[in-house]
Amino acid sequence: MSEVSDRTDLVDDVSAAPGSVININKPKDWTSFDVVKKVRNVLKIKKVGHAGTLDPFATGVLLVCTGRATKKVNSLVLEEKEYVGKVLLGKSTDTYDYTGKVTEERDFSHITEEAIFTVCNSFVGEIEQIPPMFSAKKNKGVRLYSLARKGITIERKPNKVTIHELEVLHVDIPEVTIKVVCSKGTYIRTLAHDIGRKLDCPAHLVELERTRIGTFRVDEALSISDFIERQRELAIH
Repeated sequence: MSEVSDRTDLVDDVSAAPGSVININKPKDWTSFDVVKKVRNVLKIKKVGHAGTLDPFATGVLLVCTGRATKKVNSLVLEEKEYVGKVLLGKSTDTYDYTGKVTEERDFSHITEEAIFTVCNSFVGEIEQIPPMFSAKKNKGVRLYSLARKGITIERKPNKVTIHELEVLHVDIPEVTIKVVCSKGTYIRTLAHDIGRKLDCPAHLVELERTRIGTFRVDEALSISDFIERQRELAIH
């Protein structure tokens, strides 16, 4: 069994000593750093990190590592990830999600359910993705989102990522719900944008939940309030 999938360190006492990997269900509108900061304050320790950033609007599995478990971050980020997202057809935005400014709006009446299934299936396998301008990728030491906020768009090199599975869960045009199992470095926002391009229809992401990282699942994740309450109970005992 690999170090990542060996979960004997996930004990009920998710304190900082000697170190834990804590599966937190990130709340909507929290940054990943907000979660790290909250865990750091609750446990009253400095050595806390996370394995894999989630956008503020997204929810789901965020692995927070404490103490000596922070050494696992680099291996955890390599683990396979699973997402459930909702794509809205007919509009594209500059961030590729609903938080951005609308850049294009077109009729979607020509889109059929059959076309959606065919296009989504075409993304399975190794593909190339161009990172969105509103991302933490760096260009000459500067985060792309810093340039994007100034209205600057630059050419970005495509990255190779692997889509292991792309399942269409529900179609209610203009909304399409998908489940994606993918490799490290995959932008689901970009995937939504590119699905729209292949359908000849602008599209963007309106919901996103990370349901799994490796063997860590969202139905086993602690909410922030559950995490805080557990620490209170441990302090009492």
